[in-house]
Amino acid sequence: MKPSTLDIENEKEVQIFNVDHVEKMGSRTWDESKKLWKIAAPAILTTVAQFSIGFVTVAFVGHLGEVELAAVSVVQNVLEGFVFGVMLGMGSALETLCGQAVGAGQYEMLGIYLQKSCVITLVTALFLSPLYIFTSPILKLLRQSKSISHLAGKYARWVIPQLFAYALNFPVQKFLQAQSEVWVMAVISLLGLGIHVFLNWLVVIKLGKGLLGAAIVENVSWCLVVIAQMVYVVSGFFPVSWTGLSLKAFTSLYRFLKLSLASAIMLCLELWYYTLVILMVGWLKNPEIAVDAISICMNLELWTLMITLGFHVAISEILCRSAVVSSTLFGVVFTGSILATKSVFPRMFSDKAEVINETSKLGYFLAATILLNSIQPVLHGVAVGAGWQVSVALVNIGCYYVFGLPLGALVGYKFDLGVRGIWLGMLSGCLLQTVVLVLLVSRANWNQEVCTLHNVVVFLVLILIFGIGFRGHG
Repeated sequence: MKPSTLDIENEKEVQIFNVDHVEKMGSRTWDESKKLWKIAAPAILTTVAQFSIGFVTVAFVGHLGEVELAAVSVVQNVLEGFVFGVMLGMGSALETLCGQAVGAGQYEMLGIYLQKSCVITLVTALFLSPLYIFTSPILKLLRQSKSISHLAGKYARWVIPQLFAYALNFPVQKFLQAQSEVWVMAVISLLGLGIHVFLNWLVVIKLGKGLLGAAIVENVSWCLVVIAQMVYVVSGFFPVSWTGLSLKAFTSLYRFLKLSLASAIMLCLELWYYTLVILMVGWLKNPEIAVDAISICMNLELWTLMITLGFHVAISEILCRSAVVSSTLFGVVFTGSILATKSVFPRMFSDKAEVINETSKLGYFLAATILLNSIQPVLHGVAVGAGWQVSVALVNIGCYYVFGLPLGALVGYKFDLGVRGIWLGMLSGCLLQTVVLVLLVSRANWNQEVCTLHNVVVFLVLILIFGIGFRGHG
């Protein structure tokens, strides 16, 4: 039976509609991606560059010896991770207040809020400084290796200046972010990283100053970044929002402190999870090798996470789809890179055969975690942006502390899988959190421009494919 003229015309109209629809979707996605990268690119560069200061230090110190690498890793992941969470969380309160001030057109309040935040974070740093001074006995009390605890205690005292650099860094960053001065932070952070690499090569390698030299270089690099940001703030580029020092910075501090502590607690629930994982590894037999291996992998994992956090900063309802796709693509690339170089990348951090071998064994676990972390923070950002802070906090506690850590302890100690068992617990907690966030996001009543279930399903298919490959390699 031949189609009628009307049928042919209808078919043509449908084809034209489909072509137009595809073109509009492609154009919309391209515009969305450009908006995303305009916001995310400087945020990614800033977070990656600043995190890489510690990352580079570990890479240089790792070639000094296995105890030196373990000591610096414990300080960075346990002590500085704890402090970093507190300071970043308290700085997030400033982000909220600055956003409100900009929305209300009260730009003159930005400088006052900045000063209030600096007062609180500096006082907080003063109260936290005993942790640096007594790091060695604290670690011994937590049943960590005596050799690691002793050297970590020395290194911690040497890097106390970084504590006060953190205290100023985050408030200044939030002040600049509120006024869209993100590229300035990116340029300063990249220059600081370049100087840091050069100084490590000069002081640690060429001049042979060892661990003390690494600590001095890290202090100098952080101080240069913070000073450069502060000079930019007070140099007249913000005539309305920065009008000089004011006594108003010391008024209503209690209200500001409450908001800062609330923000800090929310963030620390996530960051302190890694602190506990490192401590658990320190309780294994032969902890130097185990701590070295998991610290190398954790540093790589957190480095890739900094890129995802850049997308987290850029998330809005309109940009969510592009953020999910872009972040997942980065995760796939990094996952493939880790799998392809699992016996090579450990050599960046150590010359010891035992450390290289143990780190290589964690390659598959690291790759799986990176893949999950390429999407989970984006979903986390969507959930928080939707006002589900309490729900997300409960999800974090349940998945990480109630499920992940006990499972890691059970598999690591009881079934004698050691560091791989502990990481498996961490990976399981991350997977559970991702699944729960997927369900939260997909069941919400989003409009068509928001993250769709299709994006989530694509991601879960990628995880499934990776999981099959993982079992095949195992």
